[in-house]
Amino acid sequence: MSPSLPPVAPEVFASAVESLTTRLRGRLDAAVEALAGTPVTTGDGTVRVRCGEDARVTLTPGPSGTVTDPGQAHCTCLLAPRCLHLAAVLGACPVADAAPADAASAADAASAADGPAPADGPADRARPVGRDRPAASGSPAAPGRPGAGTETPAGPGRRSVHVPSADRIRAASGLWTAAAAVLSAGTAGAGAVLQAELLRAAHTARLTGLHRAEAAALDVVRHLRDERDPYRPRALTVLADTLRELLLVTHRLRSADPDPELIGAVRRHHRPDGPLRLYGVCREPVIGPDGLGGVVTHLVDDDGHGYTLPDVKPGGPARARRAGTAHVAVRSFLSDHFRVSRGGLIVTGAVVAPDGRLLPEPGVRAAFAAGRPWTPPDPGGAGHTGSLTVRDVEVAATGGEDLLVRVLPGRGDGPVRLAPAHRHPFLAHTANLRRLGEHPGLRIRVVGRLDPDRVTTLRPLAVAPVPGTGATLWLPDDWQGRADLGYDHLRDDHFPPDLPRPFEPVPTAATADDPPLWRVRRLVELAVAGGRRAAAEPSRDNDRHGHAAALRRSGFVTGAELAVTLGAVAAHRTRDAFGRLAADDQDRYPAQWLATAVYLAGAEAALRRKFWRG
Repeated sequence: MSPSLPPVAPEVFASAVESLTTRLRGRLDAAVEALAGTPVTTGDGTVRVRCGEDARVTLTPGPSGTVTDPGQAHCTCLLAPRCLHLAAVLGACPVADAAPADAASAADAASAADGPAPADGPADRARPVGRDRPAASGSPAAPGRPGAGTETPAGPGRRSVHVPSADRIRAASGLWTAAAAVLSAGTAGAGAVLQAELLRAAHTARLTGLHRAEAAALDVVRHLRDERDPYRPRALTVLADTLRELLLVTHRLRSADPDPELIGAVRRHHRPDGPLRLYGVCREPVIGPDGLGGVVTHLVDDDGHGYTLPDVKPGGPARARRAGTAHVAVRSFLSDHFRVSRGGLIVTGAVVAPDGRLLPEPGVRAAFAAGRPWTPPDPGGAGHTGSLTVRDVEVAATGGEDLLVRVLPGRGDGPVRLAPAHRHPFLAHTANLRRLGEHPGLRIRVVGRLDPDRVTTLRPLAVAPVPGTGATLWLPDDWQGRADLGYDHLRDDHFPPDLPRPFEPVPTAATADDPPLWRVRRLVELAVAGGRRAAAEPSRDNDRHGHAAALRRSGFVTGAELAVTLGAVAAHRTRDAFGRLAADDQDRYPAQWLATAVYLAGAEAALRRKFWRG
């Protein structure tokens, strides 16, 4: 029912949960789940949800379409406003982003509390939050950091920076504690009450101007709800990465780390100063939750920054298959996704969401423009097209539904995998990869997305010929030099008749397997899914499955030690004289999980650079 419900400010939901009695809090998760499928009535600017015979919840969003005040939510039952119906409906609503105006004011106040900004620029610097940001590196511990209220010494070539204020340190500590509780409980145990506590801490962070930490906390709640929702695709990998971001930022802030990038900036729509010249890259089919389906057309600007034109609506896989040639409208401009993906756009008055979506706001004008070839790979074989990656590869063999390829120019690193971006039979990804696998020695240029779970796997969205070689694709002129693997169907006449056989022996699927670092990721994600109790299981079976031994044999000694220590810390609980968990115990486990997750992110990034030369 959430698509019909308005977004709700984090503090509104948190206040509704705080007003409940202990008995009602225990029933909150079941009440939220019971709302699935409940009809939602809209009209006259209000949203009405019937919660039984004698209870109806009414939401009246403000001009922004968001419920930002507790007075905008009412229930007709006798216990209102401290009732279960109201809290359940608010918990079923999407989580709203920070209001830019309020957050900006909070940032000004917090900056004033921290002291004057350095002479060479503001102390608060924008830092994008999301899985496309490069992985954080280093240990979560920050020894030698200056204490609160201490200014780092200035000198030639150094700028004066200030450590976070006491209010910001307290806000970061509150967020750390709330995030640690979510990690210890796992997705199954992190219900509405723990989510409300995290949202309350995020609101406090907003008031002190900790924008990066607040945004990470809101993302954790969103991905946590996706993971708990049986009707949505699993989001465990994304949830683990976002939780790592939140814990790392708050740990460094509460340790008085003066790095201004930890503060971040409010995520808001971007309005370029002049016309935006964009070039089409490819079309990507989308099959989403709740019966959604459609297409996303990817574009880039001259600097390689990525943009998207999404067209996702109810209709499921059937609509995803049809949407590749559907009309696309940007205000008065009308074209279709095929033409835009092969050509380009000139957009004036553009409005761009933080995730790169082009928004059809008033005043936006667009005109069709000529396209250009994909950005060619550099001499190491790597190139980038926005959030996507471009690689030249040579087909080696098939490995089930995957395609085994060698990255060009070859340097002896072994084969890697191309796996279908979508395996739904309505889409053409699997059939096209199978057809490519029938032509060993074929050289193709691939644009796709690196798999977040498997470092040796790329999920291609489109392919093109490699210039300067005859052993490549022959595509029709009307395809304009590329084939979208989800929509275009490769045929026999698209391949050269006589391909030179590759000199290297044909690899098997086993030779393209991932390094055993996946064993660390499995433990990190197991801890997020099952909580502290699940993370302790490997230490109880004395490495019965040989995970630590396999890591050590492959040279990942640090990964093995971190994994073993994580299990040991999770299993050992320190209690005080009254049987309560000791304060240091509540910090040791999330800190150890964070150290393991940070190591994993850095090691995976290094392996991707090795295999894909990116």
